[in-house]
Amino acid sequence: MKLLVINPNISEDVTALIESEARRSASPGTSLVVRTAGHGVEYIETRFESLIAAGAVAEIIAEHTADPSPEDRIDGIVVAAFGDPGMPALKELTDVPVIGITEAALCAAALQGQRFSIIAISDRIRPWYRDCVEHFGLSGRLASIRSINESLNGIGSVQQDFKETLLALSRQAVSEDGADVVILAGAPLAGLARELRGQIPVPVVDGISAGIKMAEAIVELQSGLHRAGAFAPPPVKARKGLSEHLDAALTAAQAAANAAAPAN
Repeated sequence: MKLLVINPNISEDVTALIESEARRSASPGTSLVVRTAGHGVEYIETRFESLIAAGAVAEIIAEHTADPSPEDRIDGIVVAAFGDPGMPALKELTDVPVIGITEAALCAAALQGQRFSIIAISDRIRPWYRDCVEHFGLSGRLASIRSINESLNGIGSVQQDFKETLLALSRQAVSEDGADVVILAGAPLAGLARELRGQIPVPVVDGISAGIKMAEAIVELQSGLHRAGAFAPPPVKARKGLSEHLDAALTAAQAAANAAAPAN
């Protein structure tokens, strides 16, 4: 199995954290192609920054799925930023499973407890994360969103700079908010759940590891393809200004859907 893992922000330091945790989490026999957004922002905190990131992620997906050779074929895709930039629309672009780490982390948390809390890297990011939980229909199970309320020294050093703060926020989510599960949100915190194991009295979910494991599971289920319904490829229509890869990916997805359509 080969998974494409995409960092939707431009920080190579964050990509290194993503790749490290993804490789620790991947099953034997799963190979990873890890990519960083070609344009965008250092780290994503707002809905608008997510909108920018979505286009960068779409370009990477298109590059790897438009017309792959058999040896380069991707079996699944992980969008490795909390908030899932471009999701669920990216599911319309390709015929392989596309999994966001938010939906993966929320599903993992929901399977392990009744109520969960999200630990975030900034106060600014919280409204967007709350929207994401609502989108997945899990608002009633959200105990809290707690966050760092200090300026970051650098996105790649958040874990080192705020480890004790993140630990304290996690413990408060349990003792004060009633969380049964804690989600350490965002790629900058990738791998921290392993380091804090045993120091928080409830299960702790890492979005990157959840994304990898969920993507592997969905690929192995072989449930079938979206050829109709909400996530079928977009209908054929006039378009201009798209990159070569993106245009080719759309063309391939539309052709596959048309070929699978029942004859009248």
